Amino acid sequence: MKRKAFRMKVYSDKIQEYTKRHNPIWPELQKVLKEHGVQNYSIFLDSETHSLFGYAEIESEEKWRSIAETEICKKWWAHMADLMETNNDDSPISVDLESVFYLS
Repeated sequence: MKRKAFRMKVYSDKIQEYTKRHNPIWPELQKVLKEHGVQNYSIFLDSETHSLFGYAEIESEEKWRSIAETEICKKWWAHMADLMETNNDDSPISVDLESVFYLS
């Protein structure tokens, strides 16, 4: 498993709705994530900056990227687009973070 971390941004007045829509996420999306080798996926909020910190353990970058090609992922992005900063295709603007320390 490879560890992956990334940052996104939620609009300050949409934090409660963002949390609500994730709890729980759609079962179909959860299934796709698992089928694409995603485990231990968490999203944390920095309430001062409204930044979201995502962490997931993934089988491979290739499988992770292929999630974006699924219909359920595209539907999820459209469902979440009004809550956060997004690209033109409704995908969240996401910045990969570099690992600087790890304790196993």
